[in-house]
Amino acid sequence: MATKILDLPEEEYMLPGNRACAGCSLGIGFRHILKALGGNCIFTVPASCLTVLGGMYPTSSVKVPWMNVVFPSSAAAASGLVAGLKATGREDITVVAMAGDGGTADIGIQALSGAAERNTNFIYICYDNEAYMNTGTQRSGSTPIGARTTTTPAFGKQQQAKDVPKILEAHGIPYIATSCPSFPTDLYDKVKKAVGIKGTRYMHMCAPCPSGWQFPAKDTVEIGRMAVECGAVVLYEIEDGVFRLTSRSKKLAEQGELQPVREYVSVQGRFKGIEDETIEAMQSWINKRWTECIKRDAENR
Repeated sequence: MATKILDLPEEEYMLPGNRACAGCSLGIGFRHILKALGGNCIFTVPASCLTVLGGMYPTSSVKVPWMNVVFPSSAAAASGLVAGLKATGREDITVVAMAGDGGTADIGIQALSGAAERNTNFIYICYDNEAYMNTGTQRSGSTPIGARTTTTPAFGKQQQAKDVPKILEAHGIPYIATSCPSFPTDLYDKVKKAVGIKGTRYMHMCAPCPSGWQFPAKDTVEIGRMAVECGAVVLYEIEDGVFRLTSRSKKLAEQGELQPVREYVSVQGRFKGIEDETIEAMQSWINKRWTECIKRDAENR
């Protein structure tokens, strides 16, 4: 049964006051991730927005231990922690690697793939704000087609975003899930489930970014909802190969209709000047993936 907002644990592991940007969705997501973990965890974190949120040593806004590591090594460092805890008889502690899309889809994918192939016992969470936001909004493998960054042509990125959850699914790991902070209880339930599973668990969290996506900070939650409503983000989980739509995406599948992606891109400055044919290419990609998701979900009901 899905958790309700009023049933969430009251204890907070993220303290008020941090260095994240105004309206940053990472703070919303991270707060609920920590609630689901219950504090009995250790994080590995590469150079990213999360290191900014956590703060600079010896000051931190987070009440759990973590290790800051170099950009490509989140999964490798987590693998080392898993081995060390096992050697000291502390396998009750959950090891979590958490990185942005740059540190996951691009720079960190080798270490992540290696850990997934070994089925190392840890949770990997990618918060996907669809560019290298911590270093100046450079293009990443997760940047969607048509979006403008500081390292794309004036008319935006020319390729579709890399589907990292699908790449991890090809490794045959026991649990994969997607999420969005605009649907916090869905995120909470998936992290809670992942804690109880052994092996490599991968979670991909859409993380709307006001400064990089160029929308008002007050609209963060609404932008995340729009991403799901139009199918740019699909909420699902894959447990032991069984695919299930969850939360709002499940309801949208039952209703049988997504919102046009044009409405979603129109409220973000990063898509300013996007051409109609690019929007059509984006819509076609979304429709194809959505059809596949509905089919897979129906097969497992």
